[in-house]
Amino acid sequence: MTIETETAPAPLRFDDDAGSGRAKYVAGGLVLALVGWMGSGLVLPSEPAPEAAASDPAPRRVAVEVQPSRARAVAQVFAAEGQALPERDTQVLAETRGQIAEVPVRRGDSVAAGDVIARFETTRSAADLTRAEEERTRAARELENARTLLERGSATQDRVTEARADLAGAEAALAAAQEAMDETVVRAPFDGRIEDLEVEAGEFVTAGAAIARVVDATPLRIEIQVPQQQLSQITSGLEAEVVFITGDTAPGEVRFVSRSADPQTRTFTAEIEVANPEGAIPAGVSAQVRIATGERTGHFVSPAILSLDTDGTLGVKTVDDAARVVFQPVQIIRAQTDGVWLAGLPDEARIITVGQGFVNDGELVDPRDPAADTASAEGAAAAQDDGAPRVLVEAAR
Repeated sequence: MTIETETAPAPLRFDDDAGSGRAKYVAGGLVLALVGWMGSGLVLPSEPAPEAAASDPAPRRVAVEVQPSRARAVAQVFAAEGQALPERDTQVLAETRGQIAEVPVRRGDSVAAGDVIARFETTRSAADLTRAEEERTRAARELENARTLLERGSATQDRVTEARADLAGAEAALAAAQEAMDETVVRAPFDGRIEDLEVEAGEFVTAGAAIARVVDATPLRIEIQVPQQQLSQITSGLEAEVVFITGDTAPGEVRFVSRSADPQTRTFTAEIEVANPEGAIPAGVSAQVRIATGERTGHFVSPAILSLDTDGTLGVKTVDDAARVVFQPVQIIRAQTDGVWLAGLPDEARIITVGQGFVNDGELVDPRDPAADTASAEGAAAAQDDGAPRVLVEAAR
């Protein structure tokens, strides 16, 4: 058996091919180009690198809303709570004893000075008055007789003197009887209103017993207490405004200021007189008194913008021309329901109204005035409105 050995195939060769050397030239060219590009950094000047940022950007300022404010004159007012008291309030007492015969008035009636409030039974008083009149007549006749006899020489001077003394005694008794008779009629001491009536017809009363209470509430007097720190501001003659708890409002005038302080409260009593025609405002009601004591200049702001510094000083924060926050200490000179008046600010100030709680004294801020921005926007809109017709005309042309 014959074994045949397989011969390995011969490798392919392209040396004799016409394009076999082209790849070598291409590779060589690429190598030269790469070397030339890498070496260009040593020959060609490079552009300078941008400078690094010198520092970090400045911090962003806090935006706050400001409102321009100008100081205005404001009236200073002293306010106090008081009570309306009648001009006169008198308890009418009985001056004699006896039985009440008549009471011609009723509780709540208006009376004039001298009007009869009550009458006593006058039987005894009338009898005493009649006897006193007769005694006085007799004594006068005796004196006349004594003088006649003295002229005739039938009587002495002592008899005339005795008759004259008897007449004086009789006249005194007559005056007393007349006074007792007058006391049986109880009259109103002044114009006013019967607030209380303590007796009825047929009732027996003693001397000094209460008959009625008469109140004169025209005008009213409002009594208030003035602290010693403000006493120098309240003087007689100042005008006042009085608001009663009933809702009535009336003008008044300070007519009395005490110069002696209450030892317990250290306050001074002042009275304001208020005209009260026909007693329309009742006595005894509470009242609030406001007295104008002068004028000061101040700024009117909302209480919400008030703040305290680290020392607890009350103030507001403003912005100066350099957009820097300035804490301004202030004093409240007048408070109202819709705001407060402040003293201590310059005549013109830009007050921070929104954002004051996020900035501190001396800090730079971004102030914004909504009113000015609104005005600028409205001006721009007006300018656009003015220009619109011209644009339409030009477009039509």
